Amino acid sequence: MTSDAATGRIRERFGVEAALADGAVQVSLPRERWQEFGAFAKRELGCVYFSWLTAVDWKEQGFEVLCRVENLDTGLAVLMRTKLGAGEVRCPSLTGFWRGADWMERECYDMFGVVFEGHPDLRRILLSDDWEGYPLRKDYAVDTPFTPYR
Repeated sequence: MTSDAATGRIRERFGVEAALADGAVQVSLPRERWQEFGAFAKRELGCVYFSWLTAVDWKEQGFEVLCRVENLDTGLAVLMRTKLGAGEVRCPSLTGFWRGADWMERECYDMFGVVFEGHPDLRRILLSDDWEGYPLRKDYAVDTPFTPYR
């Protein structure tokens, strides 16, 4: 499927703007439609490869979760984005569609504190279980004393 065809199908099905930028179809979705779009991207757009997932802390505006999925046969890449809003840290999990989302959602939880609802094993993956706080948040004090990593 071409980027233009995918963009048209996304607009038609979800009623949101989708545009080609930086080699990927970029689409911003409400949090409530995150999983629905994940299913659509995998089944109808053929995006079976889960490339990456991360979050951005926009401070007062809240968090934004981003992930990139790809159809390796056609070269189609889709960048999914959802804003969680001020004070909101919950996002639906994509592990039901891509196994590759498992560790990346755990890393996002570990570093930002984003809770992925429906994740089968959401626990810290990089830091120790007794670590306090989330190091990639804007409000994390960089001079916080911590025990050595290993």
